[in-house]
Amino acid sequence: MNIHRNLYLNAILIVLAAVAVTACTGGNGAPRMAGAATVTAMDVLSKEVESLDSYPATVVPVNEVELRPQLSGYITEIFVKDGETVKKGQKLYEIDRTKYIASYHQAKANVSTAEANLAKIEQDVKRYEALREQDAIAAQKVDYAKADLQTAKAQVDAAKAQLSSSTNDLQYSTIKAPFAGTIGIHQVRVGAQVSPGQPLLNTLSSDDPVAVDFVINEKEIPRFNRLKREEQPDSLFTMALSDGSKYPYSGKVIAIDRAVGRQTGTLTIRLSFPNPEKDLIPGMTVDVKVLNQDHGKQIAIPYKAVVEQMGEYFVYVVQDGKAHQVRIQLGSIVGGDIVVRDGLKGGEKLIVNGIQKLREGSAVEVVSNN
Repeated sequence: MNIHRNLYLNAILIVLAAVAVTACTGGNGAPRMAGAATVTAMDVLSKEVESLDSYPATVVPVNEVELRPQLSGYITEIFVKDGETVKKGQKLYEIDRTKYIASYHQAKANVSTAEANLAKIEQDVKRYEALREQDAIAAQKVDYAKADLQTAKAQVDAAKAQLSSSTNDLQYSTIKAPFAGTIGIHQVRVGAQVSPGQPLLNTLSSDDPVAVDFVINEKEIPRFNRLKREEQPDSLFTMALSDGSKYPYSGKVIAIDRAVGRQTGTLTIRLSFPNPEKDLIPGMTVDVKVLNQDHGKQIAIPYKAVVEQMGEYFVYVVQDGKAHQVRIQLGSIVGGDIVVRDGLKGGEKLIVNGIQKLREGSAVEVVSNN
């Protein structure tokens, strides 16, 4: 009876001893420091990073003009279809030219008449001046002839001015494209009556290249001023379309607005993008992607390893079995990682999990490496 009891007690002691050993080794057979926090860690390494700043942007034409009539009359011809691509100088609309052609010919005839009258008076003046030298004509008659000469010259100038006006009217009766681009949907049809400035006939926009506008915070102005002055690599400005696809051509800075908005504190930046396939249409919303300083070979760590304290950022690294706090300067977020611009050099053992209860100098045990 006593023998069985002793055997039972010995078995219990063996089990308790095994539990104690397990508790002291952490379950993997290695001794664990008393009071040490269990953490996981990783080696800090540099890796290639594509870090982009994204800005919502709008496609705008480099050149755009509203086509409006400058004369009164009826639309007699529309030479292009809705949405057609046109060349510079191509005919677009024609206003009834009948009266403008008549006015042009009348003005041209008036110039001829005035010039003929001027030539006659010039001959009279020459003849009268020759007779005056011989005292064969009264001086007053010569003076009258010279006055008529001045009047005739003024009449020629007036006739030529009228001819110029009539010529312009005749030219304005045919509305042509001031530059190459794409025309919109016609706002009038043949037979519509128009007057100077009214109504809007159509809008013409240039389409290759196009501009893309976005706004930046005033703190970013020095950066974009440098980008404009320096040579811009092809990959500096890229763009994503509204469906998420990447636009195949890169852009360049062509303009920075003259002033920061007083209420918004922002400044407009204008890029130029090639548009040979006409994929970009004015008014489209896109995302401009700009490479930032964190692009290339960088130290990037999991964002969850970062601790914020009173506006400053820290991480914990393992040295001699203890956690040591290191202040860092953060850069861009790339996926689940964040770039560290200063504070880590690479090669450190960074604590990733188990940082919630750590303090400077806390004893730690690394149970696994990521």
